[in-house]
Amino acid sequence: MNSSPMLLDTHVWFRANVTPDRIRPAIRDAIAAAQIEHAIFISVISIWELAMLERDGRIKLRGGVDHWTRQALAIHGVNLLNYTPAIAIESVHLPPPMHKDPSDRVLVATARIEKLTLVTSDKAIIKFAKSTGLPYLRA
Repeated sequence: MNSSPMLLDTHVWFRANVTPDRIRPAIRDAIAAAQIEHAIFISVISIWELAMLERDGRIKLRGGVDHWTRQALAIHGVNLLNYTPAIAIESVHLPPPMHKDPSDRVLVATARIEKLTLVTSDKAIIKFAKSTGLPYLRA
């Protein structure tokens, strides 16, 4: 099986690990297939987002964000992507209709630079993806 390499949006990564039933079955299957090929990618910005959500009391992570992140990144087939200068520059120069949320801009820029399919349920990101040809899967 040859799966497309995927970048999971923060909420998709969280749900895949905590509440997988909140992800459509076809997307769960696609993620599982990509994991077999070591083709699941997580942006370091997602760790920052989860830490912010935990700090603000919006989510609770078993063992805290540091422990949870180490466990979630240790799962077979999951790879961490760093925030590079190319991604930083791309995130600033994304064309309309990309909104101004910095985390979303970094995720979209990461998918574009690394040539990954972005897995998200964010309507604004999906609108951007449709208008620019960014490969995506709606979670």
